[in-house]
Amino acid sequence: MSADEALTRAEELLERLKATREELEQLASAGEPDAAIDVLTELAELAKEVEAELRKARARADAGT
Repeated sequence: MSADEALTRAEELLERLKATREELEQLASAGEPDAAIDVLTELAELAKEVEAELRKARARADAGT
């Protein structure tokens, strides 16, 4: 995977992160704490994936591939 591909993947994950955050906001205003906790867990996992993709992109860019 090239640096550009890793960045594209990170951008896709960021879009999922935004959509999930919006879902969390809706659940919070609807007063559904159990569902909100599940969404928070998903947000944390997505954030880790974004961070990993950004690390890959940075490493590949530094390596020149």
